[in-house]
Amino acid sequence: MNALEIRTNFHQLIDQIKNEQLLIRLYHLMEQASLSTDGQLWSRLSESEQIELLKIEQEVQSEDNLISNEQMQSKHQKWL
Repeated sequence: MNALEIRTNFHQLIDQIKNEQLLIRLYHLMEQASLSTDGQLWSRLSESEQIELLKIEQEVQSEDNLISNEQMQSKHQKWL
């Protein structure tokens, strides 16, 4: 997905939200994210938190840990 598609999809999601409190929370989250500079969050993490996130990233990148969309839908069918 390119940036234009992401923006379009994001706008569509926002337009579908009816819960005003949720919209306010999302707005504040996006506002905070847009004000922070690159690396600011990373530098606030402890060394052990940084290491844990790097481990998680490695796990996510491994194809052995991936689950197909079909498997996830089948597993969670009762909630879909």
